Amino acid sequence: MSVYSMTGYASVQSEGAESAGLAVSRIGTHHRIGLEIRSVNSRFLDIGFRLPDELRECEPALRELLGRHLKRGKVEVRISLGSGDGPALADPPPRLLQRLNALQDSVRTWLPDAAGLSVAEVLKLAAADSPARAAFSEQLLPLAEKAVSALREARLREGERLASMLTDRLTQLAQLVARVVPLVPQLVEVQRTRFLERWAEALSLAGSSALPDTAHERAMTEAASYAIKIDVAEEVSRLNSHLDEIGRLLTQGGEVGKRLEFLIQELHREANTLGSKSGALELTRIAVDMKVLIEQMREQIQNIE
Repeated sequence: MSVYSMTGYASVQSEGAESAGLAVSRIGTHHRIGLEIRSVNSRFLDIGFRLPDELRECEPALRELLGRHLKRGKVEVRISLGSGDGPALADPPPRLLQRLNALQDSVRTWLPDAAGLSVAEVLKLAAADSPARAAFSEQLLPLAEKAVSALREARLREGERLASMLTDRLTQLAQLVARVVPLVPQLVEVQRTRFLERWAEALSLAGSSALPDTAHERAMTEAASYAIKIDVAEEVSRLNSHLDEIGRLLTQGGEVGKRLEFLIQELHREANTLGSKSGALELTRIAVDMKVLIEQMREQIQNIE
């Protein structure tokens, strides 16, 4: 499986009424359906629609279609009806006009001050009763399938780019972790030498007759305590474990976004602990570099489905 981003865009357009196998004389127009889908990152699947009234009844079917193919993201679907080279509007059937006129007269019998129907309102009512409405509905779902497929391809391309960037950051983090391991014994040895030097200096200034073995033992005790304090073996082990798991998830693909977000939090926690235990400037720099890389990964992982 592949890694998918939640960011994508797709736009498709139908071929018009003739492509649906309906005569233009029946529909009276060369209307085309334009469909756009935009998606950005979100914790859950959030779908919004902007549909013309003629296609409002198709919303449940469209929502079900998107839910089958998309698991996370804020998705906006826009559908528009345009006209081609033919006449822009269908002629309202005389029977419908007679019916509307009769209804208007009936309303004015009781409400004489009621405003009459405008031309735009009549055309809108005629369109709602037009055979073209059924034709549009028939075309819409296959067109939506095509748009969703294009959106998935766009999200896949973006997901592959994100996975490549994350893999590069994983390599850099693993290199930083590898630099930590040999530093700890070196720091302990340096600190042990410092303790011995300080004890020797203190004894000479005080003119103490304490045995050198006693001073050496005390220095070794202090050095051992220091070694325990700065021991980062557990942090290094957990960092490597988290890095391996992130790499495995990126290879596995699928719906891994939420698990990656959790692992990034754990990586950040371990890097913070590493920095707090740092007893040398080099370890501090390594911890800071780690947190910079982890933050870069966090920003990108938020876009993964």
